[in-house]
Amino acid sequence: MRYLMLVLMVLLLGVTNTFAQAEWKRVATRDGISVYARTVPDSKIKAMKAECVLDAGVDEVVALLLDVSAAERWVCHTKSCRLIKRVSDTELFYHTEVSLPWPLDNRDFVTHLKVVKSESSPIVIIEAPAVPGVTPMREGVVRISTSTNRWVLHPLPNARIRVEYTLQVDPGGHIPAHVVNMFACRAPIETFQNMRKVLAERRRTLTADR
Repeated sequence: MRYLMLVLMVLLLGVTNTFAQAEWKRVATRDGISVYARTVPDSKIKAMKAECVLDAGVDEVVALLLDVSAAERWVCHTKSCRLIKRVSDTELFYHTEVSLPWPLDNRDFVTHLKVVKSESSPIVIIEAPAVPGVTPMREGVVRISTSTNRWVLHPLPNARIRVEYTLQVDPGGHIPAHVVNMFACRAPIETFQNMRKVLAERRRTLTADR
């Protein structure tokens, strides 16, 4: 009986922890874009999630995410973005440098992006974690080696899509946690606003070329 009670307590603790980790708190809403945050164990930096609906199809958004050079136009604070290696039509490595205001040093990282599709589901997932050791570090730029990015694309009727983006990052070096968290709240909104504009421009160009 004691053993059974112990097992039940362990299971209950596991369920409690799972729900605690799954709780998000909305921290910003603008232009149909919602941003959420949650605390991360043993870290002062919060995990972030952003959601919005776009007037675009899954293939359009996937194509934009795979267009590395285009990121300079729509991903907030991106100074440069260049392709390192294209593994396949759905997998690649690229390098990004992020601009930060003085006196903070810029950050850079290498991303391993992979598009994950399933024949049993219309939902598309794009995993984009940072990976260390692919390119040498540069003087005056702090390398981010720990970052987990995920895009989840949910198709909707009438050629629309609901996008869910999550990010958990260790920016490295010395940046006050409140500064990181402030940027993390603002950046997703600006990024999605820019993304909408670029997708609309691409759709207009495609229509004009037909």
